[in-house]
Amino acid sequence: MTRSCAQWFSTPVTAAMLRGWIELENTPYGIVPHRLPAWARRQWADPQLLMAEAQPSGVRICFRTEATAIELEALPTRRVYAGLPPRPDGTWDLVIDGQLVRQGTIPGGRVVRIDPSTWSTGAAPRAEVAEGRPGLLRFADLPAGSKEVEIWLPHDEAAELFTLRGNAALDACGHGGRTTWLHHGSSISHGSNARHPTGIWPAVAARLAGVDLLNLGLGGSALLDPFVARTIRDQRADVISLKLGINVVNMDLMRLRGFGPAVHGFLDTIRDGHKTTPLLVLSPILCPIHEDTPGPSLPVFSDGQLKFQAAGMDEDAAKGKLTLRIIRDALEDIVTQRRISDPNIHYLDGRVLYGGEDHARLPLPDGLHPDGATHALMGERFAAAAFGEGRPFA
Repeated sequence: MTRSCAQWFSTPVTAAMLRGWIELENTPYGIVPHRLPAWARRQWADPQLLMAEAQPSGVRICFRTEATAIELEALPTRRVYAGLPPRPDGTWDLVIDGQLVRQGTIPGGRVVRIDPSTWSTGAAPRAEVAEGRPGLLRFADLPAGSKEVEIWLPHDEAAELFTLRGNAALDACGHGGRTTWLHHGSSISHGSNARHPTGIWPAVAARLAGVDLLNLGLGGSALLDPFVARTIRDQRADVISLKLGINVVNMDLMRLRGFGPAVHGFLDTIRDGHKTTPLLVLSPILCPIHEDTPGPSLPVFSDGQLKFQAAGMDEDAAKGKLTLRIIRDALEDIVTQRRISDPNIHYLDGRVLYGGEDHARLPLPDGLHPDGATHALMGERFAAAAFGEGRPFA
């Protein structure tokens, strides 16, 4: 039952309450969390990148309270793809004292209608925006007593945050002295095909390792962009991981001659701000369509389903085009070379997280992205491989 307004405590969502963001954009009514700074967004305003960085994967509101009822007013931005079934509303996860206890959605919101038919030409998809109204996320009948509450924003849906309310005071949480783990990667790190925000593999790994996550997984945009390296350079982080390679193949962005120096430059820039920070370079997980066949990756729409196929030719690899096998060898060689003077850089083969035996049991539904069960498996394996005893982030 809804309580009267006099019994509620209201507060705007502020920077002190938010974790996992790079920059906050003030709007007339609230704030929008961004995972790249404005100067970086201006340098290359690619529609895919702008959409990805505004989706708050890993961002959460954190506060202590004795409230048993909580409301959040926000304006979500949803995507609708022409020719495909409607996407489900973004999921918001409620975590209390480290445990996922509830989930909810916010009705309404802004709608971006995207025509993906131009993807096959390499052009940016056409999009139309229909403005909408804010909605309310409500959680009631929560446990009594003081507790640490986190509301994890949808990993695949942008949101403008307005007002937080509860039937008791809401106080921003302190950092708690936990290790800050900064991770950068592709749509898999962003959370594509995961069911909910705490179910993406970096969030699973962070919970198991007991660390504070800053997720710079950028769907379709882990492309060794210099402004991303500078963003990472300028952030406070205790440990850093970089999952590199799959988007370079997806886009057919460069050849082997350009890839190696680009990786070195990316690492050099990060090291300008993190001289001795443990740094883990993670190669792509198994992806059969691109193990031996170069990109680009092209979408195939059939019976309302979206899948991906490799558009390159196997023989093109001999001409310098990149496959995942070539990229894994190159990344391992680069890290081996750099370890001569940098003992705090490490390499992890992505197939440790998801390999051939896993694919036989848990195939990639669309040919590129893992499902929810595979995200959980990858998170568990990364926590052990990176944060376990004797491992790079131990």
